[in-house]
Amino acid sequence: MTSLRQQEGTAARCLEFVILTVARTGEAIGAKWSEFDFRAKTWTVPAERMKAGKPHVVPLSDRAIEILNGLPQTGDFVFEGARAGRPLSNTAMLMLMRRMGRSDLTTHGFRSTFRDWAAERTAYPRDVAEMALAHTISDKVEAAYRRGDLLAKRTRMMRDWCRFCGTLPARTDAKVIAMGR
Repeated sequence: MTSLRQQEGTAARCLEFVILTVARTGEAIGAKWSEFDFRAKTWTVPAERMKAGKPHVVPLSDRAIEILNGLPQTGDFVFEGARAGRPLSNTAMLMLMRRMGRSDLTTHGFRSTFRDWAAERTAYPRDVAEMALAHTISDKVEAAYRRGDLLAKRTRMMRDWCRFCGTLPARTDAKVIAMGR
């Protein structure tokens, strides 16, 4: 994230936004300004851009809002491509990672990283993480009974995820000096 935040351009801001919101590429590059409620700090992705075909409300961390506020509002699309009035290319973030020397990464892989973080480093229930990822419930009975969106819990989770993403990893180049008795 430190290296990514030093990169210029729309693709860099979009990738950081994707990581912080755990959105799919198509959801993010198709984002329109009208989908955002800055007062509520939410982004409502319409059903037609969602894999499950249902609208999805994404709670936005302070850093995600900061990214949005730093972008020019010249057209409908939040992450506008090189051609005016068109969204960013779906390969722009992949090309950015290659230029950064990180061809070992994929945009979608950050969703998996989020899921691992939620399971291994937090006490958030599985359901909250799955809802943050906009995964559908495969069990028909459970799906029929689950009507809430866990928005308050997801808001806290995304704030914690943002904090985790902004934390520098432990230094590995530190020198240990033996102390005399």
